[in-house]
Amino acid sequence: MADLSVEDKLPPFHQPLKSRSALDALFETPAFEYSPKTSRAFLAAMRAALDFQGGNASVLKALYKAEGFCPASVKTENDVPKIPYVFVAALKERDLTTLPYSKIVLELKSSGTSGQRSRMQLDKGSLMRVRRMAWRVFEGLGLTDLARAHDYICFTYDPEVAKDLGTAWTDKLLSGFTKKGEIFYTFRWSKEKKDFYFDLDGAVDAMARFEAAGSLVRLVGFPAFALKLTEEFKKRHGRYPKLNPGSSVVTGGGWKTLADEAVDKKVYRKILADNLGVPVANVRDLFGMVEHGVPYVDCRLGNFHIPNYGRVIARDPGTLEPLGFNKVGLLQFITPYLTSYPSLSVLSSDFGLVRPKCACGLPGPLLEIHGRAGVKKLKGCAISAATML
Repeated sequence: MADLSVEDKLPPFHQPLKSRSALDALFETPAFEYSPKTSRAFLAAMRAALDFQGGNASVLKALYKAEGFCPASVKTENDVPKIPYVFVAALKERDLTTLPYSKIVLELKSSGTSGQRSRMQLDKGSLMRVRRMAWRVFEGLGLTDLARAHDYICFTYDPEVAKDLGTAWTDKLLSGFTKKGEIFYTFRWSKEKKDFYFDLDGAVDAMARFEAAGSLVRLVGFPAFALKLTEEFKKRHGRYPKLNPGSSVVTGGGWKTLADEAVDKKVYRKILADNLGVPVANVRDLFGMVEHGVPYVDCRLGNFHIPNYGRVIARDPGTLEPLGFNKVGLLQFITPYLTSYPSLSVLSSDFGLVRPKCACGLPGPLLEIHGRAGVKKLKGCAISAATML
């Protein structure tokens, strides 16, 4: 199966997609412009993707038949909640690839430890769209900078070794949203143990090197490790690092402490910003699912914004009816970028809600994640990575 090296053979994601198909045209609209024009673009892309998948993915063909669903029926935003969904567990337990394997250029997996590894298989078109989508989202939030070099400390797996892990792909992608300086991956491969380890010594040295150079720095990856690094730096140097104030943090993948207790995000942002000497507005978080692909990224106020490339619906866990805004339910994630995997509409195992707007002034709704449903956690990358702390 093709690995992350395929990225090196594709055009830069900051360049517009050449095709003007309904699918590609959506991702040339601004990420956070909510207007009749962008709504029409989303609905057109959704119909095209549903029609393609309904004709090629046997699982969706059967589902649409059972539900009496026709892709052409998605004409307005009110029709979006009627799109049939696949439960996320089915995507973990079954091989549901839509296209022949000869068309798949990249397969991404989670690093879960429970035996249920999330996966996503991408053909070239789907890969081009998801890359472009991520760029447009970060661009819309003011997190791209191709003019100035940024040095990176990535709290994730070295992509040269972890060739199919979703987190490795994500962080490799994120490091391309600015002009690149030095990149240090903190999860190194041990040939002796045949496993990854957290290279804390190397990370502290990289932090000291970047601080001394006064360079712009961006920390990317699992948040628990970023906090651990600043504390270790203080232990060794007698103080916290003081980075160039234009430096930033983009955490993602969730995190657990050794006590398995997540730190409140607002508290975490303030602590980490103070520890690094950067504004709190420069500490952002990212939520995403391998099965879904749309990035939900913090604005300057620390709220996840839903881009116009997807829709999120909270459903009552008992009746599965849509709940509308401001009510906690199981989250359904919808996006049209995929032609290679039948996860256009996924009912997740996450509880959360959707709010109509944000005080930051950026248009569009917000996503709040309230945790996993059920009594047994589906172990993912963050829990797997936490074993290295």
